Amino acid sequence: MTIDRSLEGNRSYWQETTDLIVPAVPLPARASYVVVGGGIVGSATAYYLAKQGLDVVLIERVHPAHGATGRNGGFIGTGAAEGYAGSIARLGKKAAQHIHELTLLNARLARELITSEGIDCHFREPGTINLSISAQDHADAAASVAARRADGYAGELLDRAALQSMVNTRLGDEIVGASYTPGNALIHSGRLVRGIVDAAIRHGAKLSIATVERIDQRDGHPVVNTDKGSIAAQSVVLGLNAWSRQIAPALNGIITPVRGQILNTAPTKPVFAQGMGTDLTPTGEYWQQTLDGSIVLGGMRAAAANRDENLYDIGITDDVQNALDTVLPRLFPELKGLQITRRWAGLMGFTPDYVPVADAMPDMPGVWAGGGFCGSGMPFGFMVGKYLAQAAVEMRTPAEIAPLSLHRPTLKK
Repeated sequence: MTIDRSLEGNRSYWQETTDLIVPAVPLPARASYVVVGGGIVGSATAYYLAKQGLDVVLIERVHPAHGATGRNGGFIGTGAAEGYAGSIARLGKKAAQHIHELTLLNARLARELITSEGIDCHFREPGTINLSISAQDHADAAASVAARRADGYAGELLDRAALQSMVNTRLGDEIVGASYTPGNALIHSGRLVRGIVDAAIRHGAKLSIATVERIDQRDGHPVVNTDKGSIAAQSVVLGLNAWSRQIAPALNGIITPVRGQILNTAPTKPVFAQGMGTDLTPTGEYWQQTLDGSIVLGGMRAAAANRDENLYDIGITDDVQNALDTVLPRLFPELKGLQITRRWAGLMGFTPDYVPVADAMPDMPGVWAGGGFCGSGMPFGFMVGKYLAQAAVEMRTPAEIAPLSLHRPTLKK
């Protein structure tokens, strides 16, 4: 079926339901610290620098939360993209534990920042549920929960009856049960980033709207060249995720742009209190019900011939959007016929080992970058922002984020 293009927009549900136009200033000629990118990583980095009373300029091309952060599912979860058991299998136990601990720190930082700055971003911590749609799925879920619990991390295995008690609509016949991670958070992504940028500005940061074209060196320090002029700095942090390789050549072949497509329904009765996910396809599906009753649903990349990989196009496509339309009716028969009010896409950045990069950029003195979150930017963004702010000041990459090094062996294809 051909998708109704009148529902397509270059703005997401999160962008449409908050004001993201933040007062900006002309690009100055100099600043101690320059942060590029107004998503979760860039806004958090600017915030942590400004909170120290430091001179920082945040550069964003369009407006805060224009990119991936403003087009996502609104989850602040824990763990890397492959899950805890998957991370152990790929990275080894020690690295998987370290990365999981970093995401737990991220959750604490998120809670602290949102609370201390009074950011009204619909923050709540109901946990997340991942549905099992086969006996094998449920066995894998049991193994994943057991691995987390063995190392002291929260997780529960739900049978079908326990799951039904948490979902306010009849389960489809193929659902066997689920795994549940208590405490994971849901937020309104646009309101979150707007709140962090506002807080950074209150602490003294400046926001400039410009398109960064390249970074040069002058007297051993970076100079950021934009379509609005140049700005010299002591150090620069790039929070560009999928666009990172356009500015930092070392990330070519390391961070690959991947399109994620999403839709939202019109408000409906309360059905889902928790964040929800499943694997109807190998690329995964996810959704949450927002406080106004809308359901924001994404996934189904596997319906695209190339899985929407290695492209910079943020337009929607019929194959993926048609597949998204089938998700809720298939899993929850009583949700058939929900009205779709908006469809959009955004770009994620993926790495070969499904773990982000946060490190100094080779051959670019004074430049650090964070990206390649593999669709899990929120579980890392606050923490990466804090440590990259520290790196920019100390002119060295903190040891705490060694598992996110650009030089780790698992990053090689």
